[in-house]
Amino acid sequence: MKTRTFTKTKLATSLSLLIGLGSAAPVIAADDASEENIEVIKVSGIRGSLMKSMDLKRGSSGIVDAINAEDIGKFPDTNLAESLQRITGVSIDRQNGEGSRVTVRGLGADQNLVMLNNRQMPVTTGSRSFDFANIASDAISAVEVEKTSQAKNSTGGMGATINVLTHRPLSHPGLKATFGVKAVDDKSTDEGSITPELSGLYSNTFADGKFGVAISGSYQERESGNQQAQVGTGWRSFPGSVDQDWSGAPGANPEWGGVPKDSNQINRPGDDDVYSVPQTTIYRFEEVQRKRTNGQLVLQYEPIDSIRTTLDYTYMRNDIDTQHQDVSAWFNFVPTQESTWSDGPVSSPLVYSETYPGGGADLSMAAGMSGTRDESGSIGFNIEWDASDRLSLELDYHSSYAERTPNSPHGSSANLSTAAFIRTSAATDFTGDIPVLAVGGGNAVQPEDMRVTGSVFGNAENRSEIEQLQINGQFDLDHAGSIDFGIAMTNVDNHSKSVNVQRNDWGGVGQAGDLDAAWFPADTIQDKLDGSKGDFSDYQGSASTDPLDTIFFWDFEAVRARAAELYISSEVGDCGNAFCPSTDYGRDTDRYTQEESKSAYIQYNYVGEISHMPFDVHFGIRYEKTDVESTSIVSAYDTATWIAETEVALSSSAADNRVFQTQTGDYDYFLPSFNFNIEVLHNVYVRAAYSKTIGRPDYTSIQGGTTVGTLANRGGGSGDTGNPSLLPLESTNYDLSSEWYYDEASYVSVGYFRKNVENFIYNNPINSNIYGIADPSNGVYAQEAIAAGIVGDQEQREWIFANYGATDPNVFLDANNNIQIVGGANDPDLNFIINTPSNSEESSVIDGWEFAIQHFFGETGFGVQANYTLVNAGDSYDNTNLGRPEVSWRPADPGQDVLSNISDTANIVGIYENYGVSARLAWNWRDEFLDSFGDGTGSNPSYTEAYSQLDFNIGYDIAAVEGLTIFFEGLNITDENTRKHGRSDTQVLNYTQTGARYSLGARYTF
Repeated sequence: MKTRTFTKTKLATSLSLLIGLGSAAPVIAADDASEENIEVIKVSGIRGSLMKSMDLKRGSSGIVDAINAEDIGKFPDTNLAESLQRITGVSIDRQNGEGSRVTVRGLGADQNLVMLNNRQMPVTTGSRSFDFANIASDAISAVEVEKTSQAKNSTGGMGATINVLTHRPLSHPGLKATFGVKAVDDKSTDEGSITPELSGLYSNTFADGKFGVAISGSYQERESGNQQAQVGTGWRSFPGSVDQDWSGAPGANPEWGGVPKDSNQINRPGDDDVYSVPQTTIYRFEEVQRKRTNGQLVLQYEPIDSIRTTLDYTYMRNDIDTQHQDVSAWFNFVPTQESTWSDGPVSSPLVYSETYPGGGADLSMAAGMSGTRDESGSIGFNIEWDASDRLSLELDYHSSYAERTPNSPHGSSANLSTAAFIRTSAATDFTGDIPVLAVGGGNAVQPEDMRVTGSVFGNAENRSEIEQLQINGQFDLDHAGSIDFGIAMTNVDNHSKSVNVQRNDWGGVGQAGDLDAAWFPADTIQDKLDGSKGDFSDYQGSASTDPLDTIFFWDFEAVRARAAELYISSEVGDCGNAFCPSTDYGRDTDRYTQEESKSAYIQYNYVGEISHMPFDVHFGIRYEKTDVESTSIVSAYDTATWIAETEVALSSSAADNRVFQTQTGDYDYFLPSFNFNIEVLHNVYVRAAYSKTIGRPDYTSIQGGTTVGTLANRGGGSGDTGNPSLLPLESTNYDLSSEWYYDEASYVSVGYFRKNVENFIYNNPINSNIYGIADPSNGVYAQEAIAAGIVGDQEQREWIFANYGATDPNVFLDANNNIQIVGGANDPDLNFIINTPSNSEESSVIDGWEFAIQHFFGETGFGVQANYTLVNAGDSYDNTNLGRPEVSWRPADPGQDVLSNISDTANIVGIYENYGVSARLAWNWRDEFLDSFGDGTGSNPSYTEAYSQLDFNIGYDIAAVEGLTIFFEGLNITDENTRKHGRSDTQVLNYTQTGARYSLGARYTF
């Protein structure tokens, strides 16, 4: 490729020394070295990789960080997200202990654009964020993180634009090959198996370097697990004035879930406080198997020096199978409560306790499995043409897809519940990290007590397709700078569909003896969970009830097959009964969304000197126009049945209950940008940048159609709807930074950034009586039972059946002798809280500081990397604001305009490389942050608590066999756990243990 003419500066010389980051870079480096007699010394290994990354940072047009492969096929981490977290300002989300998505400078994964070789990639999760767990690192040559925007950059990266670059054979002439093998031992699983990872890359050039081919592939198996303690359906929050006094006494303010104002409450919340009650306590144990396959083929041809063509195909597949067992106790919010509360204004139960005088409440034990396959493919063609000495053009086209499909005979996910109706009480101690559950009669449960209750067998398919054409060019104005220009067209089609076969027999079916006791082997709970603040022996509840320590890890397939033989349901799957999934997606939810974007940009670049200080400046403008159309088919319902103590099931009397809808939206933006870089002293750079950027809404938020859960409770139902008319987030960005490169592999930098964000998207809960469904659980008969002094949920149902079962056809026993009460004409409508995404009219400011240092101690082989990012997002979430929509007796709480996923981050990496040994010890930390404010029913916040992790890897080059390296790696070696909480830290939502992961492997390169 031709070397373009430009004014020689120290910035340009640094840029020219980059190794293998672009098709033109090797030629420029060779030419410059020849012209200036620069001695180019190849430094490999960790230090060489960090030098490449540092040179890219130094020679960039804006504020950029990068990670480079130490050598071909040798990226620093097996997971790209785990590498990216070492970059200043970058933090990651983990799924089952593995890096998944990234947050940059406080902006979440959906607001960071991830590209593969400068191409937008499809995703199947509903978000816009590429899941790094789907791609292996073996074929990755570099990952660039651009924190400031230029007009030529694709839009969508408000936090950063992350470009993943794969190997290109003509950038590495000659024969290159590497093969690796690894054995992985994941301590998070009880299976104790060693799983393999295999990888290989072959690259060669032919015909005097005019033709190149590269083939890479990898295969990975992983066996992992986790242990969780949850308040799985969230917390219900109330003003302190709300109680559960259904007597109709003056001043009574009843609401389901409210806490009585009586002497059984110790330090009961005051009227001016807010308080929350837990819906359930769950212990869950999961085992996960994953098989990941990646492959890439790259063909390059350079018929003449001015033309280079590239044809590539990338394939990724990730099969994930999960099995779980859990035990739980639901709170029924009966008046017989004896609870201890923390002080306000945000009050939480230290111990929450209920007693069921008649006994017979359920102790639930569920089991299930899920199986999904994520598969994606991308074919692309690129041609670079130096049309003249001053004009270069590039055309890039790709067609890519990603889909998630069921990969199990039981569907995408299957959950079957059993229960023993032996519970006399339930209490949970929330004073430690782990909620400690005690159940009256729970430890005496027997296999013979278990009965089948409800089940859900679900199928879901998601497919995303992207077709993208980009034409870019650069015109050299000789000594007057250059102009970049281009146009792009991007079409994104997302199709999601799902169907559930759901039995709402939560009151139980069958009888004792239906299920073989041998299918229910007993196991323990407490030895599988631990906490830093306390353990099960610290339980502060009733002395008469010990913490629960019994669970049956029961045989899912045996119980499912037996239930299919015995129990009849109106719901039917493909197998002819209700205990298998359906593929009749047309009967449930089917959504199709098309997003078409067109863009054009022009950018002027100039390189010069001011008082012998080299500088470069880049300013331009980008125009973006986007049209959205969403077509949906969703299910509607017209009947509510009170089927168990707190459960209300929805159904439809119509043969076809589908609702069809089409919604549209559009927007367009002019986005200016300005970047200025100057070398004020030798190897001291100052950078300033200004830009406007947008972050498009996630794909789920712009889907049309309203869906509601088919199982509500006495407090009402819930649902979700998309909004294709959502506008993207808008951000006006300011950056100022300084960098000092004081040695060949050492530098220090400090930077300030500020983002003025508008249009951010928040969850807007709206009260709705959608469909006008009569609610029997709060209906005329229920009010009569309350007036008669009947307070318990089940007791009210029994009273209604005793008084109206013989006269009202809406009150009856089903085939399993469970009381069913259908809503009648005189009952009030069932209320739904519909979560609706909306654009805020307020603006918010994110600003912060980034500090980084990289230092090598001479030729000792020792080095260190350290960085810290301090982020401020303005107002924090007000935990006393319940965010509840208006009802007849209570005004709405005002909404909150706050940003989520904002936190400080820090990294420290110790390095040693000498005498054939290379080693790194990395510590990563992220402070607590608000991860969502739509948890459960209403606007309840969820906070992810501060988390740190320690990883290491060490490798040794075998001197007797050139190119052979053996290595040993460890992740999360101190067994750190994650925890989420609600309005206060005692309101635990999820506590998850994973564990350490170790691997031993070898890599041969030639």
